[in-house]
Amino acid sequence: MSQLTHLDETGAAHMVDVGHKQATTREAIATGRITMSAQAATAINQGAIEKGDVLATARIAGIMAAKKTAELIPLCHPLPLTRVAIDLAPDDTGVTVTATAATYGQTGVEMEALTAATVALLTLYDMAKAVDKAMVIGDVRLLSKKGGKSGDWSA
Repeated sequence: MSQLTHLDETGAAHMVDVGHKQATTREAIATGRITMSAQAATAINQGAIEKGDVLATARIAGIMAAKKTAELIPLCHPLPLTRVAIDLAPDDTGVTVTATAATYGQTGVEMEALTAATVALLTLYDMAKAVDKAMVIGDVRLLSKKGGKSGDWSA
């Protein structure tokens, strides 16, 4: 197993110094899913949730979350994001969220993509919980990352 980069020689947590790293174009894609009752899925698909446009709200929440990742995850670097996109794919049993984050910088955007997907899912739950409190959020994972010293990776 490789050494954990967020621990110093004494085992204390620290923010990794990326100042020496070359800036490159970086992109990460993450996904997750919320499953729900047919009634909740239909209400979302028909725009019948009383709180408003569920899908639009989840999309904006995901974008905002990506921009706030460094404030939420203690050892993440604040990044100048060049792109955040949230794709929402509703169906008869829920919604699949795919979040893409990109930057030109010295560290990757995996955490931004994962945060965006997760907060979009949480927003879907919040918007539709009056219809179905038993919704399940799961399968949140990184699908791919591009750029940086470690190169490209995909699940």
